[in-house]
Amino acid sequence: MKFFDEAFITVQSGDGGRGCVSFRREKFIPRGGPDGGDGGKGGDVILRSTSRRRTLYPFQFKREFKAKNGGYGQGRRKTGKKGEDLVIEIPPGTLIKDAETNDLLKDFTQPDDVFIIAKGGRGGQGNHRFKTSTHRAPRFAQPGEPGQFLKLKLELKLIADVGLIGLPNAGKSTLISAISSATPKVADYPFTTLTPNLGVVQTGWGKPFVVADIPGLIEGAHNGAGLGIRFLRHIERTHILVHLIDTSAIDVQNPLAGYKTINAELAGFSPQLAEKPQILVLNKMDLPGANQTAKTLQAMLKDQDVLLISALTREGVEELISKIIERLDQFHGNGH
Repeated sequence: MKFFDEAFITVQSGDGGRGCVSFRREKFIPRGGPDGGDGGKGGDVILRSTSRRRTLYPFQFKREFKAKNGGYGQGRRKTGKKGEDLVIEIPPGTLIKDAETNDLLKDFTQPDDVFIIAKGGRGGQGNHRFKTSTHRAPRFAQPGEPGQFLKLKLELKLIADVGLIGLPNAGKSTLISAISSATPKVADYPFTTLTPNLGVVQTGWGKPFVVADIPGLIEGAHNGAGLGIRFLRHIERTHILVHLIDTSAIDVQNPLAGYKTINAELAGFSPQLAEKPQILVLNKMDLPGANQTAKTLQAMLKDQDVLLISALTREGVEELISKIIERLDQFHGNGH
């Protein structure tokens, strides 16, 4: 299954309706003045974020969007009908960029945010607007103003409080299954997770928080290796990172190798990402020999809190949730 987090579309607002050339014609007024009405305004193209959308999947099938044109002006100074607006729904977390310049036009960080991306053209003025004391019977009107045409790039960045990071097979999917209602595919081989998963963690005593399980990173990910930068951007919005390490896979000759690989990839992608607060977690403590390996790593990282868990048996999971809530409270307490 592919996770649709990028799309290219075109949008076009409606053209304004043309103004009308008309003269008043009534039974006892054979030479009435101009009474042509204005054209109607073209419809706008409006983007609206909604929680009903989770990915950019619908844009794989429909990529061209056009609002309705304004109606033509009519006699008796009747203004043409306004063109109907077109509303395009997108998931929260979507960035809207100009596809040709890559300039950011709008960042939808919240649900129910509304933004007019292309304004409809103004309607043309009817001939009654051009009557003057010296020009009493103008036989012309304005055409409507054309609508706007834009090529857009849509990029989705998940909105979560916590990002789960680690090498492939570190146990991230098992952990998110253990602490939330998310049900990602879980298996004992690398790259089981091919799409980011979101889970909501509800404890009953702390505020609920959202966790994003990001597919396993490998060396060179920030340059596109493996699943690469496609998923690194999904942890840019998170407040803290939970760095999960498979204790059974630690290289005894170089215990910090995996830990350093992940942090190097974060820094290579974005210095800000590398500076995010991390909770370091050693997973799979239920396996033989895990305690000795964990002690070695803890000694090498003695300036850091290192939590020991087994996502499979849930050993230490409650302590991890408590630590996450504590860190999130600190984050929000610092005015973030």
